[in-house]
Amino acid sequence: MTEATAAYQNPRLVRLGPNLWAACFTLMKLIPARYILRRAAEQGLLTPDTVIVETTSGTFGLALAMQAVHLDRRLVLVSDPAIDERLYRRLTDLGAVVDRVPKEAGDGPGGFQTARLNRLAEVRAGLEHSFCPEQYTNPDNPRSYAIVSELLRERLGRVDCVVGPVGSGGSMCGTVTHLRRTDPHCRAIGVDTHGSVLFGQPEGHRELRGLGMSVLPANLDHRVFDDVHWCSAAAAYQATRELHQSHALFMGPTSGAAYLAARWWAQQNPEALTVVMMPDEGYRYQDTVYDDAWLAEHRHDRLLLPAEPKIVNLAAAADAAWTGFAWGRRSYGEVVGS
Repeated sequence: MTEATAAYQNPRLVRLGPNLWAACFTLMKLIPARYILRRAAEQGLLTPDTVIVETTSGTFGLALAMQAVHLDRRLVLVSDPAIDERLYRRLTDLGAVVDRVPKEAGDGPGGFQTARLNRLAEVRAGLEHSFCPEQYTNPDNPRSYAIVSELLRERLGRVDCVVGPVGSGGSMCGTVTHLRRTDPHCRAIGVDTHGSVLFGQPEGHRELRGLGMSVLPANLDHRVFDDVHWCSAAAAYQATRELHQSHALFMGPTSGAAYLAARWWAQQNPEALTVVMMPDEGYRYQDTVYDDAWLAEHRHDRLLLPAEPKIVNLAAAADAAWTGFAWGRRSYGEVVGS
């Protein structure tokens, strides 16, 4: 590899059970970051004085910062107070400017995500030349995951089900859409959390970061998904620790949430080959998810992890620690209404 970002973007495929494989990424967001920025460079949108600007509080910002180093471009990331301090230090060490909206900005409609989008517009208005990757709306985000589907098909053959956390919609919608070009039967199970509006729940506080949203992203194609599972923070944290203790996979809590749903579905469908998407490693969570004292302090150690999800008939009724719902490849309007 000629650069770190190229080496980090491909996942390790790890067998977790007779019919369950994990696609373990060092940093999954490098896939859309590399693809989007390289396409922009080819199209002449990244001149030497162009500033890359984006809104993020997670690993997409880290992926952009790593790319900005290789592309020798300035980077401004609009974030919020919830950004992890370890991530913040790494971003600034890579040369990124992190512009955090104030805490009170999260009290309005759409929470921090709307506040960040408004601040992003202000930042861009003050720059002569800027480029925004627009991960929530740029079709190059899901398009970039063709390389993941090709890798899965090459290494595993026919994939019957893909399970993964949903945020911008890029990874799940992109990977599954590409797989279905040759295997239209392939199922998609999206994993969300309570307080996220992605699949019809009312907006609310989301402790489990890295999945879910306060606004509906254009890149989320609801018609891709056969089922949706909602997972609480406590259930995700416990599943993350179980994944580490049982398989020595040191991953983040969104990976744990996806593992919980994927393991159950694979056990229920022993003839189907299932792949679970695990977006990032656990180093940012050593002081939280991997700290027993922190889990006890926040009462996340009291939940008895369910053996199966509570199946509901209405998306809005997903109130258990782990809930499942048959989405049925329908549009948002068909399931939730206007």
